[in-house]
Order: sequence, then structure tokens, then C-alpha cells
Amino acid sequence: MRRRRGQYIVAAAALALSVGGWTRVAAQTPPPPQVKTAPATAFVGIEGKETFVAYCAVCHGAEGRGNGPAAPALKMPVPDLTTLAKRHGKFDGAAIERRIMGDDQMPAAHGSMTMPIWGPVFRKSGDRNTTILRLTNLVKYLDDLQAK
Repeated sequence: MRRRRGQYIVAAAALALSVGGWTRVAAQTPPPPQVKTAPATAFVGIEGKETFVAYCAVCHGAEGRGNGPAAPALKMPVPDLTTLAKRHGKFDGAAIERRIMGDDQMPAAHGSMTMPIWGPVFRKSGDRNTTILRLTNLVKYLDDLQAK
């Protein structure tokens, strides 16, 4: 019996040393290399549809009919952009640009215009040429959406 007890002690000691050795080996293993990635940034292209999806569709809907997911939360009904030409007798791109940029203010009796919040975003979005190109392409896209 004494002999078996000694064998157990030796076996336990050997096990303890081997586990300790493994933990030292594991501790010495270098960590895997870190992959460096750039932080995610929002990028909106200059094409009319890209600009529309990024800035307009949340209120006006994917097809421009005024049924975007945020439309029910607004105080005023969101206009159907596919009927601009029909409602105004023609598609006036210059008037649309002024409206988007917030330059075409309604009289105070009509309340504040909430849509032109994007005007300052476009003005501060980099160089002036990119802003003009983005706005021009957006208006062209809106012209293409008009019901025929």
C-alpha cells in the first residue's frame, strides 16, 4: 500500500509539472497579429439616386411618393415627388434646387420648412464643385421620377 501511495504522489507531481509547463508555453506564445482597419465612414456618392437614397428616401420613400419610414412622424404631409411637374405645370429644376438648399423660404404664415435641413449639409460637404454636381444630379434624378 505504501508503494501505491508513493506512485500516486509521483504521478500527481509529474502531472502538476506538466500542466505548469504547458501554461508557461502558452504564456510565451505571441498573440496573433492585429489587422489594422480604417474606421468606418459614411460615404455618399455624387449620383442623383445615391444622394436621394441617403438624404431624401427616409421621408419621401424609396420611389419618392412621400411614404418613407419617417413620414408618419412629421407634422406636415410629405409631398409625392413623382407629381411635381403635374402639380406645378412643369418641372422647375431651379425652384427644386432652391427648395432643397433652403433658399426658397415660404411666408411665415405657412410655418417653418423642415425639409431644407439638407441645404447646410450640402454646403458643408466639401468643395463647392462637388456640392453643385451632387445637387444637379439629384434634381435630374427627381426629373426622371416624374410621372409620365
